[in-house]
Amino acid sequence: MNAIVIYKTKYGSTKTYAEWIAKELSCNIKEAKSVSASELEQYDTIIYGGGLYAEVINGVTLITRNMDKLKDKKIAIYTTGITPINCRDYYDKYVVEKNFKGGVPENIKIFNFMGKMVLSELTPVHRAALKTLKKIMSSKKEPTEMEKLLVELCDADGDFTNIEEIKPLIDYIKE
Repeated sequence: MNAIVIYKTKYGSTKTYAEWIAKELSCNIKEAKSVSASELEQYDTIIYGGGLYAEVINGVTLITRNMDKLKDKKIAIYTTGITPINCRDYYDKYVVEKNFKGGVPENIKIFNFMGKMVLSELTPVHRAALKTLKKIMSSKKEPTEMEKLLVELCDADGDFTNIEEIKPLIDYIKE
């Protein structure tokens, strides 16, 4: 298998998963900032990881802007975040809509992994965004279940990464 794992990380959980995946597949691993679109053409299989920020997959434009060059590649994209994975409606609707205009191409499969949010490590911008989000969602008179969950998640604090979560991605790549 001629594969590469590429990742863009802000707080480290995306890199952790990239390392676990690369080790399991015995393949190359690189940060997205050091990979060009032309370099991706050398690989048959591409695994891209990025954290979720307001439903946008960090750095995924490396893949989406180059789909014409990558249409014959097997691609797995994984996201990391703190929204529970059982919130499939969230991922399937908003994440796909914001990152894949016109839908997810047939050669791409998306996986979602729990990341980490250590409040003391957040940038001032992210801390302010969480505070604002919590205030807005808490002030709603009849919040949806997702809005209630977002309020709870604003106070999440910890590392929720789990190596077991990579199994479906590994199986997909190996099939």
